[in-house]
Amino acid sequence: MIKNKVSAKDVAELAGVSRTAVSRAFTPGASVSSETRAKVHAAAETLGYHVNNLARGLLTSTTGIVALIAAEIQTPYRSFLLATLSEKLQAAGKVGLLINTDRSDESVAQALRQAISYRTDAAIVLSGMPDASLAETCLRNGMRLVLINRNEELPGTLRVRVDDFAAGRQAFASLAAAGCTRPALASSLAGTPSLEDRCRGFRAAAAEAGTEVIEEASGMTSYQTGLDVGTRLLTRPERPDGVFCATDLVACGVVDAARRRFKLRVPEDVSVIGFDDIEQASWESYNLTTFRQPVEDIADATVTYLSEAADDTPRTVTLQSRLVWRGSILD
Repeated sequence: MIKNKVSAKDVAELAGVSRTAVSRAFTPGASVSSETRAKVHAAAETLGYHVNNLARGLLTSTTGIVALIAAEIQTPYRSFLLATLSEKLQAAGKVGLLINTDRSDESVAQALRQAISYRTDAAIVLSGMPDASLAETCLRNGMRLVLINRNEELPGTLRVRVDDFAAGRQAFASLAAAGCTRPALASSLAGTPSLEDRCRGFRAAAAEAGTEVIEEASGMTSYQTGLDVGTRLLTRPERPDGVFCATDLVACGVVDAARRRFKLRVPEDVSVIGFDDIEQASWESYNLTTFRQPVEDIADATVTYLSEAADDTPRTVTLQSRLVWRGSILD
């Protein structure tokens, strides 16, 4: 026989308090004596009662749910960012709802419509870009938006971005300082704002120095792409002596192509710089010099914004990545 669910009324009766007192006892900051709160919590534990936050949200217009809209969630950097965001959201009393998408704007639009239907308080968009009309629909439905590493700005949103252009410039300067005279760019065809900005910064610094850049790009942002573009770069008649890779996964592929397929030494024959500082970058097999993404700062800026009172003013937070020196580039 199916038993009836334990209700707040049951808790009130066991604790000898009113139904309203039960509600206040489970509401942070609500006015209730410590004695009453203790009695209510003890009764709830005895009965196995848990607050139905979704039902409460129907009354308060807030659910505490934040949609995390992202593609390529299996990649090391993206999974680490999602883990950090969800951890900090939970610490702030919110619940992350992951919606897995592809990189297209349409899939992000569909995910946002899903988020609205589940009465989420906010959405954090890590992939694709919603159009302005859909963003306005979200705002009209009381849903706040955070755009991470998106170039466009939308009304009533927070945009958190990393200065990837500056990192690309620094990557070129670092290879030049290491004595590299034939620099190369290794990237994918993903075309995300972050990747494009890193490459643009590298090209701009090279142009100012009067240096020609060798470029190869292919496929998705993956280790296999690194193997492919690394192989193409290292079979050129004028082989590059320094490679800036748009991500660490690509860099790992380039390093393995150099060592395994061509018996080259890293960094003596070719220096390699990556981007993201994923866990694999510090492995002894790679010992990769790379740019560390400010993941903690991205998450902190996001959660702080979602914890403040809403307004219609768009905001932008620009953060810097940090170059972590290891052994894949000559001193």
